[in-house]
Amino acid sequence: MNKLKNKIVLKGALSILFVAGLGFQSFAQKKNWQNLDLKKDSVFGIDTERAYAELLKGKKSSPVVVGVLDGGVDINHEDLKRVIWVNKKEKAGNGKDDDKNGYIDDVNGWNFLGSAKGSVNQETLELTRILRRDKAKFENETAATVKPADSAAFTQYLKAKIDFEKQTEEAKSAVANIGGLKNVLDAMVKKMGKENPGVADFQNVKAESAMEDRLKKIMVSQLQNTSFEAFYKSQIVKGLDHYEDQLKYNLNLEFDPRPEFVGDNYADSKQKNYGSNDVKGPDASHGTHVAGIIGADRTNTIGILGVADNVLIMGVRAVPNGDERDKDVANTIRYAVDNGAKVVNMSFGKAYSWDKKTVDEAVKYAVSKDVLLVQAAGNDNKNLDVEQSFPSRRYEDGGIASSYLVVGASGPNDDKTLKADFSNYGKTTVDVFAPGVQIYSTVPDGKYEAYNGTSMASPVVAGLAALIRSYYPKLTAVQVKDIIMKSVVKVNHDIEIEGEEGTAPQTVPFADICITGGIVNAYEALKLAATYK
Repeated sequence: MNKLKNKIVLKGALSILFVAGLGFQSFAQKKNWQNLDLKKDSVFGIDTERAYAELLKGKKSSPVVVGVLDGGVDINHEDLKRVIWVNKKEKAGNGKDDDKNGYIDDVNGWNFLGSAKGSVNQETLELTRILRRDKAKFENETAATVKPADSAAFTQYLKAKIDFEKQTEEAKSAVANIGGLKNVLDAMVKKMGKENPGVADFQNVKAESAMEDRLKKIMVSQLQNTSFEAFYKSQIVKGLDHYEDQLKYNLNLEFDPRPEFVGDNYADSKQKNYGSNDVKGPDASHGTHVAGIIGADRTNTIGILGVADNVLIMGVRAVPNGDERDKDVANTIRYAVDNGAKVVNMSFGKAYSWDKKTVDEAVKYAVSKDVLLVQAAGNDNKNLDVEQSFPSRRYEDGGIASSYLVVGASGPNDDKTLKADFSNYGKTTVDVFAPGVQIYSTVPDGKYEAYNGTSMASPVVAGLAALIRSYYPKLTAVQVKDIIMKSVVKVNHDIEIEGEEGTAPQTVPFADICITGGIVNAYEALKLAATYK
């Protein structure tokens, strides 16, 4: 699923698009709501501001390095440049590996998706790569003819094939539907004679077909809280681009940018000395947004407020616009750990794994080095107790990573809509929930946008973990996880889980969708941290 903001859900052939994480929602929200207090501010934030005012005022802290394993970070953003990690053992721009760690000029992090030739942007999905790898071997096999030793791989191949065909058809249908919707909308706008029509313009336009009438009603509703220009860009243009890119890149069996831009031996999972020092890459919107949520500068008077006030953001690039590769994920974890990260944020995930063992080994390494890994649960509205997702804290050879948190996304209102409708969940697989709807944060080139996604909830928790480790540096990663889980604000009411298209929502207790049954809380976590010895 790659960068988890890129989940687009098409609700019916003529319906308007909801783009989870691309900056659009049908309501306005306070820009810092994730850090606010439910009782005082009437939004279900994590109470960060009260913690600073009442618990941390005058206290000393130590800097904590947070590894942002993502699609890239804009290190020159006005709200991030003061908190960017600097490798003091490396001399910038001299073309030498001064610290002898195998990475030349890695001053602010590393890019495992590039080389001197450039960087990978678009990529295939893991299921596409699995099909491409196994097609020749299995396309003429059956369950009766396949060798016993290949049975597991054959089963995965069949699952990937069915999934691939389903996603391809859905993408083709979406392109046709959105394209048709766009044509009708463009004709209506032309009829109005305005480039950026408002509510009144749509109310007054005469609908000449059933589709125009439905679209008119939708636009009148949607434009209550946004402009036509913003709606058109985030819903129509980005929606169409998303599904066209799926067909052109993600689901294209012939597409493989790896040899051109990376040039590694992908079959060698132990290889690590490849890549470049371009930590921004060709599309740093997602990673920059994540970085801002964690630690945007709290000492200036511009922009936003990160959760943690004394962090150093290390950008480690492994996530393209497509599925991340296991080899790169493993290398980013190891790089972050070896260069001092004590918290690692992983706002990515996928339904298939090429080489889980290699990622498991890297996770075990991070755990052994007292690092807390924080992962987004995913944006498919799926039950992770049933559906597989990778990476995973459950090791292939048995056992579970002890310092590893999985985070679902919550909204601002303490009612049945508290679970974000896109968020994955799981009573035994998702640990906690955190704000992930309309989170306003940094994006490249000095800009700010609001995104939705578990990708946004995960860095809220990573920021909280860094905040705890900053003020209580003697606590271990396992203790910090324990504190975060024990200090949640319990939710004692039912929430709705969106059903598949055409089915009614389910109503379940919030306690049934995650292990703790609550939303993380900075104030309570820091109070609890003070009692640990």
